[in-house]
Amino acid sequence: MAATPAAAESGAGRGRRAAATVAAWGGWGGRPRPANILLQLRQGQLTGRGLVRAVQFTETFLTERDKQSKWSGIPQLLLKLYATSHLHSDFIECQNILKEISPLLSMEAMAFVTEERKLTQETTYPNTYVFDLFGGVDLLVEILMRPTISIRGQKLKISDEMSKDCLSILYNTCVCTEGVTKRLAEKNEFVIFLFTLMTSKKTFLQTATLIEDILGVKKEMIRLDEVPNLSSLVSNFDQQQLANFCRILAVTISEMDTGNDDKHTLLAKNAQQKKSLSLGPSAAEINQAALLSIPGFVERLCKLATRKVSESTGTASFLQELEEWYTWLDNALVLDALMRVANEESEHSQASIVFPPPGASEENGLPHTSTRTQLPQSMKIMHEIMYKLEVLYVLCVLLMGRQRNQVHRMIAEFKLIPGLNNLFDKLIWRKHSASALVLHGHNQNCDCSPDITLKIQFLRLLQSFSDHHENKYLLLNNQELNELSAISLKANIPEVEAVLNTDRSLVCDGKRGLLTRLLQVMKKEPAESSFRFWQARAVESFLRGTTSYADQMFLLKRGLLEHILYCIVDSECKSRDVLQSYFDLLGELMKFNVDAFKRFNKYINTDAKFQVFLKQINSSLVDSNMLVRCVTLSLDRFENQVDMKVAEVLSECRLLAYISQVPTQMSFLFRLINIIHVQTLTQENVSCLNTSLVILMLARRKERLPLYLRLLQRMEHSKKYPGFLLNNFHNLLRFWQQHYLHKDKDSTCLENSSCISFSYWKETVSILLNPDRQSPSALVSYIEEPYMDIDRDFTEE
Repeated sequence: MAATPAAAESGAGRGRRAAATVAAWGGWGGRPRPANILLQLRQGQLTGRGLVRAVQFTETFLTERDKQSKWSGIPQLLLKLYATSHLHSDFIECQNILKEISPLLSMEAMAFVTEERKLTQETTYPNTYVFDLFGGVDLLVEILMRPTISIRGQKLKISDEMSKDCLSILYNTCVCTEGVTKRLAEKNEFVIFLFTLMTSKKTFLQTATLIEDILGVKKEMIRLDEVPNLSSLVSNFDQQQLANFCRILAVTISEMDTGNDDKHTLLAKNAQQKKSLSLGPSAAEINQAALLSIPGFVERLCKLATRKVSESTGTASFLQELEEWYTWLDNALVLDALMRVANEESEHSQASIVFPPPGASEENGLPHTSTRTQLPQSMKIMHEIMYKLEVLYVLCVLLMGRQRNQVHRMIAEFKLIPGLNNLFDKLIWRKHSASALVLHGHNQNCDCSPDITLKIQFLRLLQSFSDHHENKYLLLNNQELNELSAISLKANIPEVEAVLNTDRSLVCDGKRGLLTRLLQVMKKEPAESSFRFWQARAVESFLRGTTSYADQMFLLKRGLLEHILYCIVDSECKSRDVLQSYFDLLGELMKFNVDAFKRFNKYINTDAKFQVFLKQINSSLVDSNMLVRCVTLSLDRFENQVDMKVAEVLSECRLLAYISQVPTQMSFLFRLINIIHVQTLTQENVSCLNTSLVILMLARRKERLPLYLRLLQRMEHSKKYPGFLLNNFHNLLRFWQQHYLHKDKDSTCLENSSCISFSYWKETVSILLNPDRQSPSALVSYIEEPYMDIDRDFTEE
């Protein structure tokens, strides 16, 4: 039997441990109570005093208690591990003990993640719980960090195999025992140290998975610039490692979300921005900058994102990673699904892949494969999909960051868009096979499945890429760009400058560009599909910015307007998110476009259809107000044009006739103001405030602003709430000034969406907020003195 620390302790040390043992036994006069021991260990773990480790007990005592409590010998093994892991140890015996401990925890963790959480009859306490209580987690952290200690100028070393065992045991404990991951996350020095373990391929997967879990619960975001030699570390990753590393990056470059709804209000966001300005860049922004400074980083991500399945890691390398996954619980469910797919396909191909049962040993650690074995194609596809998920997410976050223009330039240069276009049919929007991968406990239509998630991440990337950026034309091919030029020529309007400036060597190739492919699948999407929202958002982002007649006509020619109207009217879509995205897209598609209104009137050709359309609009103005704004702006422009085609549309279009009525405009205006308040304003509903301002700005142009304000006052009185609406509007406009006149706010979005100069926006708000009660265009002139309440603090409830 290996010597325990007790053999080398002084009499005083033995006395202290004996006192602790007496306390755990509840006094010399009573029977030992295992539950009481565990309780005191837990208390010691929380306070750092009293019983905290197995080394505080004698081996004899632990062995006797184990017979009653069925701790699987874990405390005794920890006692031995402590004795064999001192600084001058060769760690050989230490590694042998780790291999005894590992299977005791791994099988329990496997059962935990596969939802087979059944306590065995032999044990009352889970092994991982006992391991943690007797100080196992802290001891493994110390062992792993031994290389940071120098003795006589030389740093200690431990083998990759031993590090791998420590990491596996730590992860299994994190999986099964609550609070362990959070405690590790508080050890910032240890978290930073873990990154250095990713330099070895043997420990990379275990390290990356543990880091991902730790960062997921860490209260404060880690700073990548504190990781030693980050640039060298990342540059030396192979493509497989880089893809897995993106799982960690996803946590480190995204702004942390507190989960508190109040934080999503514009009031809270503005307060947070003011605080951030005084504190400097956030950790997420620092981390994004650190990554972008690594030579070739974005280029490698683009290559990963656009790599074809045939170019991915070879069979032997992939089988090696699958073997890692088989023993590594984070991916156990994924592997389980992959193996089902492999078995299904191998029955038809006569190819067999035989994986050993847990615990079975092999000469090289790899599964047995016959000479005829070929990796099933569906496994290769799933392997690539799971990589691309993480890579696309990182690229998407970088596209929305402070260095957006730099990232845009690099993404264009490295041909991400044409690469994704080439993958669209075969990988991104491939048809589901009968054996398509789904995760354990989910189904093919679940948003958690890799296929679904890849599609959504792809659409989010397109949305970020196209939004208010001239590079959006890279989504087209050369023939489609020529079509845009032809549309402008036929309409006798100048060609869009961004189209002329587009580098034709960077656009999509093939018969169809990425935007056209997206439109094709969008029109085929089932009514209940969760993709409809993201598809509409991606296409709408292409239209955002300064209104382009050529862009609108390009999409109108492909039947987009009819598809949207079918979804809104004929399918009577019920999803609020999908309706909002379709209304927003319809607004951008029709704005100032006479041809679009003609097409609308041709499709909505009966009063019954028009009433269904109005019902959808009026069911939620938060969702439809952008369409109301676009139609109102279009009506104003058409009324000021002298053109037979425009006059015909004005006389025939039901929608324009409806919006032109003052009672209709007043009804919209009253409801838009009434459904929002300063305390509840968010990025989603602030558009209601801006739409109400558009209606009043157009009224001001026609010198009808006093009339509209007077009508609002009458509507207030008819609802028996005098002053309520106009006081609320006054507060909203005060907030508008604080929000939009701040130096870091970009006013071009308001200008581009309305074709009204921002100076006119500001002037109109100032006129409405004029404190002079004699002014016919000031809100205060229409609020009776007893009901005046215009100086309320925004923070008041």
